[in-house]
Amino acid sequence: MMMFDLSFSKKPEQYSPLVLAYIGDCVYEIYVRTRVVSENPNLPAHMLHRRTIEYVKAHSQSVSMHMLLDKLTEKETAIYKRGRNAKSATMPKNANLIEYRQATGFEALLGFLYLKGDESRLEELMRFAYENALN
Repeated sequence: MMMFDLSFSKKPEQYSPLVLAYIGDCVYEIYVRTRVVSENPNLPAHMLHRRTIEYVKAHSQSVSMHMLLDKLTEKETAIYKRGRNAKSATMPKNANLIEYRQATGFEALLGFLYLKGDESRLEELMRFAYENALN
């Protein structure tokens, strides 16, 4: 996983959960796209996109998060819950509200780990989520 050497004015836990989710969404999307291309190098772009959507949609992230909960540290669980409980101005289009909030918590956790620079833990959780999203 490529980490960018950027300076931030705040510690990761000082960002709002929705800002963490904003970053986490991007981090997970690039991880999934990379895995999908790696596993399906000869698929046309529109099929790669369809496969990617199956992993990054709220329902799949919610399923993954449910399986991840008992594997999280106390701090990670707190970050997840902050994201899950955050009041978003947007409403989900293709998911129910519970799945959407759980997915937001998942993305907030990934954003936190990314900004913290904990590359090994970030990759571990994303790998687990990817491998269990479609169960």
